[in-house]
Amino acid sequence: MVTIGKVQLGKAGLTDNFIKTLENHFKSCNIIKISVLKSCCRDRAALKEISEKIVKSLGNHYNIKTIGWTLIVRKWKRVVR
Repeated sequence: MVTIGKVQLGKAGLTDNFIKTLENHFKSCNIIKISVLKSCCRDRAALKEISEKIVKSLGNHYNIKTIGWTLIVRKWKRVVR
């Protein structure tokens, strides 16, 4: 069964503490939905930069998808060779 965690990204933006929160969520969840609030950004280019920074800081074993103002981060089951 797939468990989905939910996190909000607010006016503090992308911080080290937020990345640690994501890593802790991935210990118990396979998918995390990140809702980007209005106070964080309302520009598509800024949202794309945020998603790239999240994937870069988490590592190679994660995939990210943007739907509206929600980022869906998925952990790979196996390492792709």
